[in-house]
Amino acid sequence: MQNRRVAWAALGVVYVLWGSTYLANRLIITDVPPLFSGGVRFLVGGGLLALVVALVAGPSALRMTRPQLATTALSGVLLPAWGNGIVTLGQQQVSSGLAALLIAAVPLYIVVLRAVTGDRPRAATIGGVAVGVAGLALLVLTGSTGTGGTVGSAWWGPWLILLAGLGWATGTFATTRLPVPPNPFALAAVQMLVGGAVLLAVSLGKGDRLDVAAVSPVAWWAWAYMAVVVSLGAFSAYAYALASLPVSTVATYAYVNPVIAVVLGALVVGERYSVLQLVGGGIVVLSVGLVIASERSAARHVAQPA
Repeated sequence: MQNRRVAWAALGVVYVLWGSTYLANRLIITDVPPLFSGGVRFLVGGGLLALVVALVAGPSALRMTRPQLATTALSGVLLPAWGNGIVTLGQQQVSSGLAALLIAAVPLYIVVLRAVTGDRPRAATIGGVAVGVAGLALLVLTGSTGTGGTVGSAWWGPWLILLAGLGWATGTFATTRLPVPPNPFALAAVQMLVGGAVLLAVSLGKGDRLDVAAVSPVAWWAWAYMAVVVSLGAFSAYAYALASLPVSTVATYAYVNPVIAVVLGALVVGERYSVLQLVGGGIVVLSVGLVIASERSAARHVAQPA
């Protein structure tokens, strides 16, 4: 029971910290190339987390078998590199709140992956995700209008965010089905190091360069916040929650994060949303209750003695 409470507390950390990342990303990519910012962020965060793991649990905690290392590397490409990397690119065209709302596609992808691999999600879980998809469709149909600020409005912006969600969902699903290291914090550290290296290599390969003089103090602070607070706190909390709670329950962060992202975007940088976007977002957030209730019911059913 105590471990489950800790796992839910970890998921709460994910809700709050990851909800703020969309605004932080917007503040950073105004002055820093998107993929470059993500690469540096994850390399710094992964290095710090690996150091903490080595100091607290000993260097042996970072050791992995070949299958475990392969899973970690794969999820590092899918989660930080593909998932977060493409999100930062998409945020050049959509507001921070809308980007968070679009990532709500993650539970849909996970349910599909579960079904394809032979699992049979509960009808209530599927129903909850279906409600979220209805809201998601409304968001996509409204495009990137009403974002405010200096954000672009290309039609492909929302679709790019959905593509990022596919990578994140696949990486999340893989870590629940393939061999992973026993220490979830070691898993998160190496994931970030792999993802950061991939993002930085792609960024430098396409010619991105950092103009230090052009980076504002706000962007520097947001970058430091992402590299240290979010990478150390949220990513490790996500790994712990994923190891202790049903994957569909952990995936509900995609429904809670948008609430925080929308509020922060409106308060801090004056982002504005159309009525249809707010309605779609409300539908998406409402569906989180259905998914959580379904997974809790399933867990109680399994826990009952025969």
